[in-house]
Amino acid sequence: MSESTDPDTAEGAADPAGTIAAGYAFSGPALDLGALLWDGRVRPEHRIRIPLAMLNRHGLVAGATGTGKTKTLQLIAEQLSAGGVPVFLADIKGDVSGISLPGVANAAVEGRAKDVGQVWEPAGCPTEFYALGGLGTGIPVRSTVTAFGPVLLSKVLRLNQTQEQSLGLIFHYADSKGLELIDLKDLRAVVAFLVSDQGRPELKDIGGLSTVTAGVILRALTAFEQQGAAEFFGEPEFDTGAFLRTAADGRGLVSVLELPAVQDKPQLFSTFLMWLLADLYTGLPEVGDLEKPKLVFFFDEAHLLFNGASKAFLDSVTQTVRLIRSKGVGVFFVTQTPKDVPADVLAQLGNRVQHALRAFTPDDAKALRAAVRTFPHSPYDLEELLTQLGTGEAVVTVLSEKGAPTPVAATRLCAPRSLMGPVEPAALEQAVRASPLWSRYAEPVDRESAFEKISAEQAAAEAQAEAAAAAADAEKQARAAGKAARGAPKPDPSPAERVVGSGLFRSLARSLGTQLGREISRSVFGTSRRRR
Repeated sequence: MSESTDPDTAEGAADPAGTIAAGYAFSGPALDLGALLWDGRVRPEHRIRIPLAMLNRHGLVAGATGTGKTKTLQLIAEQLSAGGVPVFLADIKGDVSGISLPGVANAAVEGRAKDVGQVWEPAGCPTEFYALGGLGTGIPVRSTVTAFGPVLLSKVLRLNQTQEQSLGLIFHYADSKGLELIDLKDLRAVVAFLVSDQGRPELKDIGGLSTVTAGVILRALTAFEQQGAAEFFGEPEFDTGAFLRTAADGRGLVSVLELPAVQDKPQLFSTFLMWLLADLYTGLPEVGDLEKPKLVFFFDEAHLLFNGASKAFLDSVTQTVRLIRSKGVGVFFVTQTPKDVPADVLAQLGNRVQHALRAFTPDDAKALRAAVRTFPHSPYDLEELLTQLGTGEAVVTVLSEKGAPTPVAATRLCAPRSLMGPVEPAALEQAVRASPLWSRYAEPVDRESAFEKISAEQAAAEAQAEAAAAAADAEKQARAAGKAARGAPKPDPSPAERVVGSGLFRSLARSLGTQLGREISRSVFGTSRRRR
């Protein structure tokens, strides 16, 4: 590691390490990240910390694969829990579940603790385990299609802008008619109805739904279901307020979403993470700045969220991240390089933990230079430093208690106190079934919704039409017999004939329009507002 010799970059050139460390000497509660690295040496007397009150100003944990991002996430999460702050994190590879158990001392842990001046004692955190739709080991997390909304659903269905707008019209129609879209078959039924002879007039005044677009949406839904996604939609819908709980001893509950079973569907689980965050945003009250956050949400593999995203989606992410701070929620994006996160979102992230970056290709070198430009001016040669950091080392800058960026500090991070590895499958299963939430969410429920209502209305309309047609045919035969017998003139059409001729039964939409229901209120993300 090397440092700049520019005298203007470091006050107190006699002890630049002390000057940097002074920027992290906070008076209030703070998380201990580790010890300062300066001039190639660890300075355990100089602690690098994050003020607890600043965790709702969001953050970024970045670095190449294998540089220690997951362990950094674990280190921050267990200290938040100890401080009474609930934590949500995603376990994509299945190796974060160990946060629930005390760690195991070994030479590596003891050596790291000695280097950074850490008093290491093993400790686990109170933990709940979840799984998307029950795929994998965890309490099932489900959303209704109505709650998920058209913007997020368009993202996972890979729809273009025109198709996304059409899907928005479909949701608007269902909302206004009180047709609840609980699972994917409900959405399929409404789409099919709106392009049928009976339903086509319903959207005529607001642009309509083309048969081609409806076909694209239906095919996308079919492919989506073939990936096993049908399991994620349904009831009972998960109440994200469960993430805000604390244990009986006052420690924050760590909610771990187990994703190994769906790790081959990255766009799906990343968008579901965004739904969880958006649902929290719509359900929480404004609280302003608190002494500590109500929840810190770690968004792992964040680049997957933004790949191929529409402008509407990116705008919604930016607005949610900007506004959720005032509701006491901090969001940390975990990814490989800062360029994975759009500039408007990156600008909202006040705390940075940057692990090593690689520069093997011209694109890598460009990304490295871009990452350096996102840091405050520093006495370090960051372009060189970021390629030389070892595993478990990072460049840190956070917001001070006054909201100003701290000096850039190369840091050797502390060792997590919890188990750095997965929990045994049998122990994980036992922990899941012991949760008080298991009985509430374990079994899916399929109640009457849009599919059943539309099917019932169609069946009733068809039955009435058949009855009217039969009555008209009987009357026609009776008139024919009477005419033959009496030579009487043909009478006017019967009421039943007039009904059939009027096309009444080709308008199922009128029948649906009479159903009682309220129009569903939607958030900036198009997610429905939960009735709490």
